[in-house]
Amino acid sequence: MLLSSVHHGVRTVPVIFKTRRWTPLLRHLSSFDGVPPTETIFALSSGHGKCGVAVVRISGPASSTALRCMAGLTRNLPVPRSALLRSITHPQSKEVLDRGLVLWFPAPHSFTGEDSVEFHIHGGPAVTAAVLQALGSVPGMRPAESGEFTRRAFQAGKLGLTEVEGLGDLIHAETEAQRRQALRQMSGELGHLYQGWSQNMKRCLAHVEAFIDFSEDELIEDGVLTRVDGMVQDLQSEVVRHLRDQRRGERLRSGVQVVIAGATNAGKSSLLNTLCQRPAAIVSPIAGTTRDVVETALDIGGFPLVLSDTAGLRDTRDLVEKEGVRRARERVAQADLTLVVVDSSLLPTDVKQAPDFLQDHLRNVLLDQEQIHADLPSDRFLVVLNKADLLPEQQRQMLKVNFGCISGLPHVCVISCHTNEGLQDFLATLHSRVKTLCGDPLSGAPTLTQARHRSHLQQCVAALDQYQRYRDLDLALAAEGIRLALTSLGRITGKVGPEEILDIIFKDFCIGK
Repeated sequence: MLLSSVHHGVRTVPVIFKTRRWTPLLRHLSSFDGVPPTETIFALSSGHGKCGVAVVRISGPASSTALRCMAGLTRNLPVPRSALLRSITHPQSKEVLDRGLVLWFPAPHSFTGEDSVEFHIHGGPAVTAAVLQALGSVPGMRPAESGEFTRRAFQAGKLGLTEVEGLGDLIHAETEAQRRQALRQMSGELGHLYQGWSQNMKRCLAHVEAFIDFSEDELIEDGVLTRVDGMVQDLQSEVVRHLRDQRRGERLRSGVQVVIAGATNAGKSSLLNTLCQRPAAIVSPIAGTTRDVVETALDIGGFPLVLSDTAGLRDTRDLVEKEGVRRARERVAQADLTLVVVDSSLLPTDVKQAPDFLQDHLRNVLLDQEQIHADLPSDRFLVVLNKADLLPEQQRQMLKVNFGCISGLPHVCVISCHTNEGLQDFLATLHSRVKTLCGDPLSGAPTLTQARHRSHLQQCVAALDQYQRYRDLDLALAAEGIRLALTSLGRITGKVGPEEILDIIFKDFCIGK
């Protein structure tokens, strides 16, 4: 693992490795699967399958050799970062494989910081396979592992670890809001925030260490520890505020968990199919048709959500259905938002009695007997009165007006999955709820996007609290608190951290990136 400190006797002196300096130690500790990054790697970077243009990327010291022998360049290499139209030939048989563009990126001005080459060739499977096979015959070259190009960019200091994660999120982004958040993180805003905190912690640690070493010789000015106290308290407050983001960034990255719940035959599966615009779930008049959780991903106005249809909530002796009900209640407990579907034909004809009926119905369906008298958190639930087409027009209109001004009751939408009545208003409300849960990725300070960030920041807060606890008891232990906080931040940015962290980050990257 990357060492966070070097022990000298009983004292501990921190060592911070800067990724922008390619030290032999960092090269050894952070090598990909134990292979030194002096090997030349290649891969198809534009994705598999038929396409108009495919991009083959090469990185490493043998890149220029591959370019010369496969593009027929016997003398000078092309002008850096300029496209040159050449015939791509096999380095041994000299057979022409394709005709395309070649680009030369000499170190350190490349994505990986190494000599790099790109072949822009026709995207047929036979063409790409032939070019990749030809590259494999060049001495000193091998196919790249997943994420290896990006890992080399990180090792060369081209990208920080949070920027690497932003790049990975950008590649996997499926909605507009996810793209915006990933692009913002990839630009380095989150990393700069954490680096600023790290610099302040280093300053605090240096002052405390100096006070421990030299205070008896009266070489330290008065009030230095008082200033450190203020800086530590301010840092702790900033980190705590950063953590109080209600998981907006994490929700946006992975998708808001939205669960469809309610009694049997309320129209839950019909709502799922209506939102998906396809028959994702079986719809039947037989009660208890849905036994397991049916899950699908949706894009609602640019925001991602994971929509789950669940078994009807009721008491049952059927063992299979009983397990489905248990799973449904478990999903409701874990959900960011629950769409409670109610058969509107069950409502009393007297509209004034409908709110009280609905309150009791929601408690009976959603809550266990131990919680039957508890209030439902209105921000976590959205009531969907389905089958509105079965009600008289006057009753439908009165329901919409009557439910719009009741406090203590979750927001109510009146719809019909059969006629699509009220569907646009419901979608607008759902979009508003999801947007609130995710926040605006372009406004305010950058938000947390990874669970590992949250874990390390919580450790950072606890370590800073250690400084405050031991400040007047044992200054050496107090200094250790700052050092631990600095290490926790370093594990987020990649400045300090074990090798396992790098494996977690890079294992999900696709081949050629």
